[in-house]
Amino acid sequence: MALASTVASVPPLGGLARKLVADQLLAEDQAREFQLRATRSGQSFVSLLVESKTVSARRIAEVASNDFGAPLLDLAAIDIDPVLLKDLSEKLLRKTHALPLFRRGSTLFVAVSDPTNLAALDEIRFATRTATEAVVVEEDKLVKAIDAATQRLSSASMDLGMGDADLENIDISDGAMAELPDVTKSDADEAPIVRYVHKIMLDAIGQGASDIHFEPYEKTYRIRYRKDGELRTVATPPIATAMRLSARVKVMSRMDLAERRVPQDGRIKLNLSRTKSIDFRVSTCPTLWGEKIVCRILDPSSTQLGIDALGYDSVQREAYMRALGKPQGMILVTGPTGSGKTVSLYTGLNILNQDDVNISTAEDPAEINLPGVNQVNVNPKVGLTFAAALKAFLRQDPDVIMVGEIRDLETAEIAIKAAQTGHLVLSTLHTNDAPQTIVRLMNMGVPAYNLASTLTLIIAQRLARKLCPSCKRPASIPRPELIKEGFSEAEVDAPSFSILEAVGCDQCDRGYKGRTGIYQVMPFSEVMGRIIMEGGSAMDIADQSEREGIPNLRQSALKKVREGTIDLLEANRTTVGE
Repeated sequence: MALASTVASVPPLGGLARKLVADQLLAEDQAREFQLRATRSGQSFVSLLVESKTVSARRIAEVASNDFGAPLLDLAAIDIDPVLLKDLSEKLLRKTHALPLFRRGSTLFVAVSDPTNLAALDEIRFATRTATEAVVVEEDKLVKAIDAATQRLSSASMDLGMGDADLENIDISDGAMAELPDVTKSDADEAPIVRYVHKIMLDAIGQGASDIHFEPYEKTYRIRYRKDGELRTVATPPIATAMRLSARVKVMSRMDLAERRVPQDGRIKLNLSRTKSIDFRVSTCPTLWGEKIVCRILDPSSTQLGIDALGYDSVQREAYMRALGKPQGMILVTGPTGSGKTVSLYTGLNILNQDDVNISTAEDPAEINLPGVNQVNVNPKVGLTFAAALKAFLRQDPDVIMVGEIRDLETAEIAIKAAQTGHLVLSTLHTNDAPQTIVRLMNMGVPAYNLASTLTLIIAQRLARKLCPSCKRPASIPRPELIKEGFSEAEVDAPSFSILEAVGCDQCDRGYKGRTGIYQVMPFSEVMGRIIMEGGSAMDIADQSEREGIPNLRQSALKKVREGTIDLLEANRTTVGE
């Protein structure tokens, strides 16, 4: 009786509900009940249908598009431009249950799951002062996109304790006491650019990106993040904003605004709170269509992870810790740019950083401030090279010395001399694997006997994307292919053998989440010393390393595949040819 009177009191069916009934996707009494629940709860009619799994989001979108003449788009294939959200609040997006997608001419196209939701289009038109037009999308994808957009809008307030109004007034410094040129406060038109650049930077921090790329082209402008080693486009602001965007970043990093013909370098320090700050290393490069700017995000917390979080297995970790515990010798970390060498070195320095240890570093530049460590930025223009800094360190009673990179014979000779005279020296080289590092130093002109008496440990490394623990699944790969990849017949035939592959879910990026290190940790043994003294090659050292049970990079990668940490595609991407 109560239910009958309730249903009778419901107004006539709305447009979309009526179409779903006409297409026999809903019974009329079901449609009336859902419409009533939507009215009472404030939730949309479509979201209630999808949540209850009465009608699929895809089917609703197809009906809405066909019957109301609105285009149907796959929202998962569209990147939302953050500049379209600058005039909208989180509250408005959630209230209207709609999301701006793109602008074409003077019209803003807005994603909705119900094209009869004219009130939402009116509110967005009023907030943006732009004509709006509906684009139909699937309800479940719209919910995820709105969540992502509101997270972007509120990333400062959620993660950093800032409100949207504070985005214009983030404390910016480069570590010096000079005042920031006040070029944006006097021009109200620049305020949106200030907020936009700050949001791009804060969003990159929130997403765990390592770099931000601002890239001008002839008719377009692109902003990309490097996350987990891969570049992704996150925004395509209008090309008309290119000069103002680059000018804002250059002002923040204390560069010469008038100079656009030559590359410039600078730094930005975002003081997010009294206890939290993030540094950006900024580089500009003149291109055909303007200045490309890359901001490297230097988060001090990345060096505080601890050695257990870097991906070393127990044997490799023990070898590194044993080398760090020696009073003298040389530890070298090798690998290509972006392979995590700096984090490995800084992690070692943090372990050594005690009150009774004097640590000095020469870097180009010092990426992250390490309290308690004497860090020096090399500056070849004034004669402060790696070699000059090393010579100065040796007169300052050092215990541990870190050289950012051994680039020439002079630096190598001074570093080796330091390691031979009672100091622990850490440094990096760019070589493919550990055995080749020895040959590289000998090719520079370092005598074999110096290497034999100095080297303690060589670490070669790569970074690979980890499989998302929420969605990874067993992979089906033929047995011959697995053996060809490097797995032994015995392990492939074992009942427990299984490798996993990426899938993709709401919690990850196409099946991957975070990165881990792949290592070849090679303690330098007396036998290896004899091999190089006798004129042995990198191949001879690699063979001896294998006899000593030290896995190479490929073997280490396949071990992580067996453990389910990475998939075979990542192993091949990072170590094929190793």
